[in-house]
Amino acid sequence: MAAESTDLDRMRDQARRWLDDDPDPASRDELRAVLDRLPASAPELADRFAGPLTFGTAGLRGPLRAGPNGMNLAVVTRAAAGLVGWLAAEGGDGPLVIGYDARHGSREFAERTARVATGAGRPALLLPRPLPTPVLAFAVRKLGGVAGVMVTASHNPPQDNGYKVYLGAQLGGALGAGAQIVPPADAGIEAAIRAVGPLAQVPLGPPGQVLGDDLVAAYVERAVAVIAPGGPRDLRVAYTPLHGVGAAVLTAAFARAGFPTPGVVPDQAEPDPAFPTVSFPNPEEPGAVDRLVALADATDADLAIANDPDADRCAVVVREPAGTGTGWRMLRGDEVGVLLADHLMRRGVDGLYATTIVSSSLLRAMCTARGRAYDETLTGFKWIVRAGGGTPPLAYGYEEALGYCVAPDHVRDKDGITAALTVAELAAGLKAQGRTLTDRLDELAAEFGVHHTDQLSVRVDDLRIIADAMARVRAATPTTLLGAPVTEARDLLPAADVVILRTAAARVVIRPSGTEPKLKAYLEVVEPVAEGDVPAARTRAAAALATLRAEVATALGI
Repeated sequence: MAAESTDLDRMRDQARRWLDDDPDPASRDELRAVLDRLPASAPELADRFAGPLTFGTAGLRGPLRAGPNGMNLAVVTRAAAGLVGWLAAEGGDGPLVIGYDARHGSREFAERTARVATGAGRPALLLPRPLPTPVLAFAVRKLGGVAGVMVTASHNPPQDNGYKVYLGAQLGGALGAGAQIVPPADAGIEAAIRAVGPLAQVPLGPPGQVLGDDLVAAYVERAVAVIAPGGPRDLRVAYTPLHGVGAAVLTAAFARAGFPTPGVVPDQAEPDPAFPTVSFPNPEEPGAVDRLVALADATDADLAIANDPDADRCAVVVREPAGTGTGWRMLRGDEVGVLLADHLMRRGVDGLYATTIVSSSLLRAMCTARGRAYDETLTGFKWIVRAGGGTPPLAYGYEEALGYCVAPDHVRDKDGITAALTVAELAAGLKAQGRTLTDRLDELAAEFGVHHTDQLSVRVDDLRIIADAMARVRAATPTTLLGAPVTEARDLLPAADVVILRTAAARVVIRPSGTEPKLKAYLEVVEPVAEGDVPAARTRAAAALATLRAEVATALGI
């Protein structure tokens, strides 16, 4: 009991010190309410003070709540002060460009970041309204920003928010100009954040300059230039932004490119931080695109497209061939990834084609057969855009989690708007020939074999489950998969918490998610196509992958 009382006293002291420093009255009231419920609220209070949010795959990201282990005005003020201080220490010149989505707190966090920047004597440029993340990445390059901040939690649950940091050319270099931060910048910024003193001593300046719509128009103009002029444009598209910020920019880009304006799911068209019509605002989640499919059916659309809430990802839903009885199907990220790569290669786009260690091996096979430069990186676009060290320059990069960079000189990050335009260009061209995206996938399968990919993904409440599973597979690494010997078992620690297993015809990559409390195993089976019978090869591959999934689940103990 004495130890328990000591722990409570320690947590009370931590909370009171936080209250003394917190600039937000609402946040202070929230934390006082937690203190008033002690000792019953001790587990919640301990979680709020378990440690500060740290820069992960996507910068800061966490639940909106008081305390250091959450997104709130105090955490954002400290992060902004640390970032601005680090930029000054590194000798970075130029404005800080700031964007935000429509989530709870996003605008307030963006405006506070601007005031911290101007208080330190640095110009701050705010995007004119809630806009897609790729617009911010574009703006950093176009406006010569020393860095950029995007306030967004992307496709996380409604109760989350986040804080992405981009660097300009001066500190990011040619490959990192307008790209997300990588080591050692992330560690440097984190150290600078920890060094920030009392928040009352952080000077706050004027609100900065709010940019005009001409910036958005410039983004749209450059986005449209990604596709070839004069091609077929007869394509009916159904679209949803999933209550996010993509609709206005995407529909403007389609209209400017000469496509018919996509039909938009009415009750998901406007930004809404509650995401009321979906259980989880991620197009990959079950049920997330049900309304989109209904609209596509009702309008006899050729294609259906979804962005995630900050519009840096793009999901593509296609009508299955007549007679299959399966209606509509969302293409896997790997399928869209290789379709876009194939399309760009056929258009003669030269340079490096890149993907990640968890994506399909089909892109490698295509590049090998066609004499294209290829590279493979760790997960995340901060690595993809730096693939190959810039020689040759990146032409295209994708990751299986619905992220595509079709124009690295336009946006050096994943961009769901230009990806959607390029998919539409491909689909319209195929339609003019009486063909579809699924027809083209079958042609690629006939040429390179069926590369069937899937995920084993487990969401947890207790992160120890993930750590235990990773420890288990390391301690007892499978020696066979699908009855074939494992020819490669690679552990990427300490550089990355990743285990890779390969056989002659299968691949498994296991890692914790960098943005969500999930354990992920990325599975791939390669099945040759005999005598041109692609459907039979797909059936064999699907059966093999189901067996592989069960084997991996057993190895992980989940």
